[in-house]
Amino acid sequence: MDLGHTGQRLLHIHNEGRGALAGFLHVGYPTVDLSLRALAALTGEGESEGVDLVEVGLPYSDPVIDGVTIQRAGTKALERGVRTREVFAAVEAVVSHGTPAVVMTYWNLIERYGADRFARDLASAGGAGAITPDLTPDEAEEWLAVSDAHDLDRIFLVSPSSTDERLRGTVAACRGWVYATSVMGVTGQRARTSTAAPELVRRIRQIDSSAMVGVGLGVSNGAQAGEVTSFADLVIVGSALVKTLLDAEDAGRPEDLTGLRALVADLAAGVRGGRGSQEASLPPAAESGTPQRSPGLVGT
Repeated sequence: MDLGHTGQRLLHIHNEGRGALAGFLHVGYPTVDLSLRALAALTGEGESEGVDLVEVGLPYSDPVIDGVTIQRAGTKALERGVRTREVFAAVEAVVSHGTPAVVMTYWNLIERYGADRFARDLASAGGAGAITPDLTPDEAEEWLAVSDAHDLDRIFLVSPSSTDERLRGTVAACRGWVYATSVMGVTGQRARTSTAAPELVRRIRQIDSSAMVGVGLGVSNGAQAGEVTSFADLVIVGSALVKTLLDAEDAGRPEDLTGLRALVADLAAGVRGGRGSQEASLPPAAESGTPQRSPGLVGT
């Protein structure tokens, strides 16, 4: 796999002996300005440990894989007038703190904005790439072309129900890392992590032992985050982080990021708890001298 920008970062963190942490929040919720503050808070802002990668979400009116929590925040952002172009300011706000950012967006928003224009503006903002949850590689000819032209990572999703053939095609099309959804269904917090996740990661690495794999859907605390990074390179947290913002607004304090910062600290501590139980060793591509990009990331 071409590790691109973000995959190189994950490999660097792997070599430090720990797993990596990605956090998702929308641009535009609670407001555009407050969302920029919240996204910056994910990074730790130089004052504490934060996430290693930020996923900047673009609210969408028909979010097919989003659970109730993320749908609620995204709907509020749309009602308050967020626009696609504001995602680039959000990316700039994140990378100004030295943390790489990718955009998570449904394909229709990219298509309406213009795929080449979107890729150009994302790269200009310092973005490392994009996650497109509803786009499959066999329908992504335009995105493959423009992401190549603008040197962006492209992260596609796989699930426990993916056939071996689908896995092979998706892993080959990814640049950066592979997004493995750990449960069937929509996003949301869960009491325990999915038992299907380790098997899905094993199947991906059987196809490409150099692939970096992120696992998302269901993680809500540091203990779960540490559990996931015992078998995956990256743990992705979304609904639990979004819920802290919803709770603050429900309490009449939308500007209060105390809960968000506390959860980020817990998650960051969880992934730094060691990887002693991880079965996977250093990806062979790094050991064998396979040509790879510089560990440096866009915007860092």
